[in-house]
Amino acid sequence: MLGLFKMKQSSQTCKGITWQVIFSLFFFWLCHSVSSQIHYSIVEEMRKDSVIAIIAEDLGLDIKQLSSRKLQIISHISEKYLYVNVDNGHLYVKDRIDREALCGAEATCFLTFDAVVENPFNAFKVKIEIQDINDNPPVFYPETFTIETIELTSPGTRFALQNAEDLDIGVNSVQTYKLSDNSHFTLSQKFSSDGFQSLELVLEKSLDQEIQNVHELILIALDGGNPVRSGTAVIRIIVIDANDNFPIFSQKVYKVSVSENGAVNTTIINVNATDRDAGTNGQITYSFSKTSKNVHPSGVFSIEPKSGDIKINRKLDFEETRNYELSVQAKDGGGLVSHCKVLIDVIDENDNAPEISIKSLSSPVPENSAHGKMIAVIRVHDKDSEENGEVDCKLTGKMPFNLVLSSNSFYTIVTTSSMDREKVSNYNITIVATDRGSPPLYSQKTIKLEISDVNDNPPLFMKSTYIAYVQENNLPGASIYSIHASDDDAGDNAKIIYSISNENTEDLPISSYFSLNIETGVIYAQRSFDYEQHKEFIIEVTAKDNGHPSLSSNTTITIKVIDQNDNAPKLLYPPPESGASAGFEMVPFAAEPGSLITKVVAVDADSGHNAWLSYNFAQVAEPSYFTIDEHTGEIRTQRVFQEKDTLNHKIVVIVKDNGILSLSATVTVTLVVANDFQQVVPKFVSHFTDEDYQSNLQLYLIIALAVISLLFIITVMLAALSKCRKSKPFPVYGPVSSNLYPQVDPRMLSQYTSGTLTLPYSYNVCVALDSGENSGDFTYMKTNQNVLLDNLIDADDSGVGKESLMEDLPTSSQIQVSF
Repeated sequence: MLGLFKMKQSSQTCKGITWQVIFSLFFFWLCHSVSSQIHYSIVEEMRKDSVIAIIAEDLGLDIKQLSSRKLQIISHISEKYLYVNVDNGHLYVKDRIDREALCGAEATCFLTFDAVVENPFNAFKVKIEIQDINDNPPVFYPETFTIETIELTSPGTRFALQNAEDLDIGVNSVQTYKLSDNSHFTLSQKFSSDGFQSLELVLEKSLDQEIQNVHELILIALDGGNPVRSGTAVIRIIVIDANDNFPIFSQKVYKVSVSENGAVNTTIINVNATDRDAGTNGQITYSFSKTSKNVHPSGVFSIEPKSGDIKINRKLDFEETRNYELSVQAKDGGGLVSHCKVLIDVIDENDNAPEISIKSLSSPVPENSAHGKMIAVIRVHDKDSEENGEVDCKLTGKMPFNLVLSSNSFYTIVTTSSMDREKVSNYNITIVATDRGSPPLYSQKTIKLEISDVNDNPPLFMKSTYIAYVQENNLPGASIYSIHASDDDAGDNAKIIYSISNENTEDLPISSYFSLNIETGVIYAQRSFDYEQHKEFIIEVTAKDNGHPSLSSNTTITIKVIDQNDNAPKLLYPPPESGASAGFEMVPFAAEPGSLITKVVAVDADSGHNAWLSYNFAQVAEPSYFTIDEHTGEIRTQRVFQEKDTLNHKIVVIVKDNGILSLSATVTVTLVVANDFQQVVPKFVSHFTDEDYQSNLQLYLIIALAVISLLFIITVMLAALSKCRKSKPFPVYGPVSSNLYPQVDPRMLSQYTSGTLTLPYSYNVCVALDSGENSGDFTYMKTNQNVLLDNLIDADDSGVGKESLMEDLPTSSQIQVSF
């Protein structure tokens, strides 16, 4: 333990270190160890920057850690006079310490402060005793005493004198008085039981006003310091006649206690003096003697000149001055004066609320801070004394914090539970300090604590799946949909970046179809879509925040392509590529009304309403021989044929879809009414003659060619009919039960929800082989042979598409439909 002790020694004290001093030092060190307080003793008036002690070693602290642990002195008074150097751990004098200004006439004077360190937090109580030095000489107030006495004053008469005042204490205060040499007066010093020293001038020899009417004496006051200091006053004695009795106070010393809350103009005490003289010589006037401002602050008290009542002149403050010493004089009409002392003790009242100061604050605090983390260091101080200065502290409201008492005046605020910035982003922590006075006083202070964000919330989509729609034939680069995710975090932790998972759609990556703005979440089309190729896309979008580590979440977006009417109906039968003169349908002359002649078959690559097809004749002759079903495309006879009726009919069929802007296709169907093939030839030949040839030569060549071909065909047909009659008699025309197309697979129909091919009819088809191979045989497509419609339509897969179905047949042969 290092302490700096300055001990005063009088001239009579031995200069060596005695065993008593060593024992005192040992006892002081032992007391410090037990009480956990550090005591130092220094003298007043030390020079600025003087070293008091190595406080770091006394506190048991590592000097290298003083700066990081923020060693500091905390006191509302000591910080003015002291400071600590965190580089070497020394405690220094900051400013001149005047014991008399600091403690007045008190017997002991201490400077107390708290030495505080952090990380971890600790506080130490340090008390420094300020030892008095002889830095103040005795002073008389006033410096000239005037005493009036009658010449008949008998020897032995005593005249009370005003004592000299010395701001020092102990041996440094006034010890003795000396009077200059004279032939009439001596000096008398008396000490009362309470330690009060009275000073009197004693008349040793009778005065003679006629010889000398004024006597001037020098009064010297000496203190006990080393070196000795002194003060002088002039005693002026005026010799007069008549008044030979002095006023006499009932007490030499008056003592009174008064509350600091005493009302102004209240009488606190009455001083009383009597004078045995009569008349004006016995009339007493009371007044305050001139005194130092330390003993009697001007204007605090007043005295009634006639009654001697002492009153409070202005409000008292215990925390400013705890006691007063007043010097009162009583003067009679003849000029004789007596003195007394009035000692006033001020009683403390609970008139000061506790003071709360924030010494350390950590803000903002991460929301994931561990339990027990220190948030702030609070110091509470009350200027009152005893119970009035004892303070209790607490936090108001329900919050995840607790107030922990660290020492008699320091508290720490620590966390008690977890915090969630997304629920509460800041706290207003209110500290209430209440003293134990009666009635108690309190004060409060609010600390605003900010909670900093931690990336503990992933981005969230409102739905796990989204559905977006886009029309086909859209413009590339058009925005399709805007996806949004929310993140409850803040700052970079809430900054979201969107991305699409890089998966392939068929043979191309998803990025070739869609792009995504990584900041806004807007999805754009990279190309124009075709409903007939892609009906929908399923993409996965990831939202990832910018925290460390980053968090993410996913959602699925189904983008459905909306069909537009961008495909015209496609004719499957009869094929439009074969031309108007390449084929015909033969109608039996005896066909009854409503008999099925043929069927126009078409498909539409669109879907829904855009693929609903309707069949109609482009022009209807009058009278009309045939009708067509608007929904199925079946052509039937409308009435019985007559001999006079036209046997060759060209019918133009128009097929329309149901789109907003309807698209259509047309085909010409040639119908020949005849009972047998021989009746067809003239018409067939006439057809070609009228339309294709203009000269007779050409007509003859065609007729010859037709006759030759007809003979060949009849021969071939007879052979084929002989085979056909084995399964079904040709001339008998019963119900239509043969199949041109086989029964359609229901799975194929699901692709055409519009019902373009709703209930296909069955036909028997006889196809002549190429004349180059075997002109005598026919290939017969059986009714139960399963030929899927895809085989008739998809040219890319089978090589025989809907466009080339009829083209692959021999040019010299045609399809015949049998009924």
